[in-house]
Parts: sequence; C-alpha cells; structure tokens
Amino acid sequence: MSAIDYPLSKIKAIAFDVDGVLSPAVVSLDDNGIPRRMANLRDGYAMVVAIKAGLRLAIISGGKSDALYNRFKIIGIDDIFLGIGDKLPVLRQWMLDNGLTPEEVAFVGDDVPDVAPMLAVGLPVTPADASVDTKAVARYITSAEGGRGVARELIEEILRDRGSWPGQSVSLGQ
Repeated sequence: MSAIDYPLSKIKAIAFDVDGVLSPAVVSLDDNGIPRRMANLRDGYAMVVAIKAGLRLAIISGGKSDALYNRFKIIGIDDIFLGIGDKLPVLRQWMLDNGLTPEEVAFVGDDVPDVAPMLAVGLPVTPADASVDTKAVARYITSAEGGRGVARELIEEILRDRGSWPGQSVSLGQ
C-alpha cells in the first residue's frame, strides 16, 4: 500500500521542476555565475523506467542550460521546457497537447513559483526540504530532500502501486 493518499492508478504523467526538486536547492556556481547542478542517478534510472512503463514526463523549470537539456534528453524525456518564469501556462498547454486531465497529472515543485502549477493538478508533490508555501498545498511531501531522490520516490510509489516496478516480485533468499 502506498504512502500517498491519492489513487495512483489515475496518474498518467508527471511534470518536474529542477532546482530544489531534481537537484539540491544549493548549487555551486562556475566562474561566470552559472549554476552547476547535480544529477541524482537513481532519479534518472526511475525516470527511464517510468517512460518505459508508459508514464509521460515533463521538465518545467526556470533554470536553463545545455547541461540540463542534455541530461533530460539522454534520459528520454521529450517535453523539456527551460527558462520558464510562469510555469502554469506551460503546464496547462502540455496537458492539453497530451490529452491529460488534472486528475491524471502530478506536479513536483519546491518553491513559490511552483504553487500555481501544483494547484492545477490532481497530485501536487513537494520535497521534504521545500518551502512552507509548497508544503501547504502539497498532497504528498516526499521523505527525500531536493536532489536526493524525489523523482525516484514518487515514481517508485506509482509503479509499485501498479505492480510494475522492476524487481518488485523478486523474492530474496529463496
């Protein structure tokens, strides 16, 4: 049984913010002041598994860099929206373009710019170390902090609920 109080069988798609969700909220800067984000390999693995299982994934982030774009393209995500200040119109258009209803979508955000998109979906999710504003509207707060397996936790919950998480039926010690 899932720790998430939402019918996970309804979820067909997940949209993620990046900074504070898929990478820690604290990042180092290069000499030009450009953030150097970390990538969680377990998040990446879970995203690949999610795509293969038929979940639609999107990245909607205020951050913008070739490294971000390339990271998510390598994973297999087609819908990558970077440099987005107002995420709600992009989220709504993505949902419309993919025939998704709000009840079929999870949005994962961590700060004030993510509140409006979180309110526009059935399953708003936020990391353990997110702002009080996103925690106030989240239906699920992950045990993971931003950049420390947030996507993995959510995707694994959804796919385990469906019985399609890899290794789920593996019996150890037999």
